[in-house]
Amino acid sequence: MNIIQSGIKVKNISIAIIIARFNEFINQHLLSGAIDTLTRIGSVEKEKIVQIYVPGTCEIPVVASYIANSNKYNAIIAIGTIIQGSTDHFKYIASDVYSNLSKISTKYFIPITLGVLITKNIQQSIERSGTKMGNKGSEAALAALEMINIMKKLKKI
Repeated sequence: MNIIQSGIKVKNISIAIIIARFNEFINQHLLSGAIDTLTRIGSVEKEKIVQIYVPGTCEIPVVASYIANSNKYNAIIAIGTIIQGSTDHFKYIASDVYSNLSKISTKYFIPITLGVLITKNIQQSIERSGTKMGNKGSEAALAALEMINIMKKLKKI
């Protein structure tokens, strides 16, 4: 039996983080968690992390597609927050973003991890950006680190 799994330490890699400016207060906490995890736990050099700001979460997939097509990065981390309003609009944005990022990831064979919150209210967003529910940006960074190593192993078999 051949088992492929990996840890989270990486060497000589580049990561793109796409951050939505809409709901910036929350997204900056998610970004801080992601960068801390990448540099402190994954040993990624800060110079190897590019941060790209877009107006909102809805704009993340087009930038992710461009980055994936460039073949310059080992992974993409998406950072954004979609908070339910008085209509169902948030459901369509969330579905579209998740679906498109999944398609881009599989088309270009690049890990795209999601530090994108979809919450009912601001309180839930705060809880998931570094308080009692952890930091989803940090979790997305951990997943990216592991996936980079898994993809490297898959290329060798």
